Amino acid sequence: MGPVVAGVLQLLALIGALALAYVPLGNYMAKVYSSEKHWRVEKWIYKGIGANPDTEMRWASYLRGVLAFSAAGVLFLYLLQRLQGSLPGSLGFSSIEPAQAFDTAASFVTNTNWQSYYGEQAMGHVVQTAGLAVQNFVSAAVGIAVAVALVRGFARSRTGELGNFWADLVRGTVRVLVPGAAIAAVVLVACGALQNFSGIHEVGQFMGGSQQWNGGAVASQEAIKELGTNGGGYFNANSAHPFENPTPFTNLFEIFLILVIPLALTRTFGIMVGSVKQGYAILATMVTIWVGFVALMMWTEFAHHGPALEAAGGAMEGKEARFGVGASALFGVSTTLTSTGAVDSFHSSFTGLGGGITMLGMMLGEIAPGGVGSGLYGMLIMAIIAVFIAGLMVGRTPEYLGKKIGAREMKLAACYILVTPALVLTFTAASMALRTPPNSMLNSGAHGFSEVLYAFTSASNNNGSAFAGLNANTDWFNTMTGLAMLLGRFVPMVFVLALAGSLAEQKPVPATAGTLRTEKPLFTGLLVGAILITTGLTYFPALALGPLAEGLA
Repeated sequence: MGPVVAGVLQLLALIGALALAYVPLGNYMAKVYSSEKHWRVEKWIYKGIGANPDTEMRWASYLRGVLAFSAAGVLFLYLLQRLQGSLPGSLGFSSIEPAQAFDTAASFVTNTNWQSYYGEQAMGHVVQTAGLAVQNFVSAAVGIAVAVALVRGFARSRTGELGNFWADLVRGTVRVLVPGAAIAAVVLVACGALQNFSGIHEVGQFMGGSQQWNGGAVASQEAIKELGTNGGGYFNANSAHPFENPTPFTNLFEIFLILVIPLALTRTFGIMVGSVKQGYAILATMVTIWVGFVALMMWTEFAHHGPALEAAGGAMEGKEARFGVGASALFGVSTTLTSTGAVDSFHSSFTGLGGGITMLGMMLGEIAPGGVGSGLYGMLIMAIIAVFIAGLMVGRTPEYLGKKIGAREMKLAACYILVTPALVLTFTAASMALRTPPNSMLNSGAHGFSEVLYAFTSASNNNGSAFAGLNANTDWFNTMTGLAMLLGRFVPMVFVLALAGSLAEQKPVPATAGTLRTEKPLFTGLLVGAILITTGLTYFPALALGPLAEGLA
């Protein structure tokens, strides 16, 4: 079997597994966020945090809950890292320096999981499990909660109430993420992933020195890292490390975990707004972009010219030799079209155009299918943009799901799509213009520029993957990427929740003969075009200076 055929077969197997999980998981999550009953363990949590889960919140109150909870998470994780040297289970590692501790705290609370450190050489068991792993769960639950609040904005009318943030947060964690991660962790352990609390072991003598490995609760963290589209690896090699990703089966299983919740949320959306066809239209848009990117990535990596590359069956530099080019391309596209950031190969070693595809996937806003929650609300924002464009074409007020898209709604949607590009381009320009930051680049020219552009694209879009060439452990990059992650996560949420509140207050508009049918293939095509054109116009000059210049050289 050739490598191209193997890659295609893996893609088909993955699509089949996702199709089987789509309906039951989507239905289950719709029940989770629509139920009025509370589990006993949830009642204990509400009592412990002093929250009343039955109190409805308007968008401003919901936002305050999101920001307060996240701010507490940043502070707790920062202090945990700064005190690591005096904590038990630290494996002898010292406390993390202030700038790096801030960067890491911002990273994991924002569901980014950008890492400017070597996990096996910096973080002990307490920080890994009580700090990083906990944020893997709750940061993902925050994203789903905000998405559900926006869906309620479409589903409700003549009220500004969007549900209760604390109830949505707890339910997402207890009923969705914890059971799913537990099952996934068992599968990973059964396939050979590491799961223990052992210390540091010397495993052999190499070239006059010794090599050391430390154990850890790797499988459990790997499970939620992928299921919650987090991406932070227990080891520096991330999912290319055999302790995290032992076999070709676990590699495909991890891609499945990355995609399953974001895709199934479209079913949840359809059920909650009363039309599963609307969910299928959003799903079709996501899948069209994802399959297109996978096909394009496989083509660029398999068809790269040169006798050495052709003899190897593709551009093997930086790829995981156990899995091959096809699996690496599939993993790379899936992790950058979501907010995961996990890697099983090094994106800096992809071909010039292949590296550009990973960047473009993040620049789309990670909406195909995107992160847990963030992908759905990002795609719904783009759907509003698409119906507005359609309304301009025919000269009528745009409507989506029975809600008029007026000036207020369009201003909020426009602000949402402008935040991330502004962060990416501003921070990249500042890093290239100043004297010291370019010293962190491993390469010069177009590839060096791509390293910096990729870093701030990853941070601002809350992805977390790196181009594996940039030395990001400096005061400048630790501070600036930390700010980019915080602003890129929470400023868009302000506009999403404000939009949800505005939509919930509206009176439904009955459909007429002139209403755009947003459940039809025509709208799916319009939405795909709006996404690609909007992104292309925004980022094309920067891409032309980096990956396009390198790929065409």
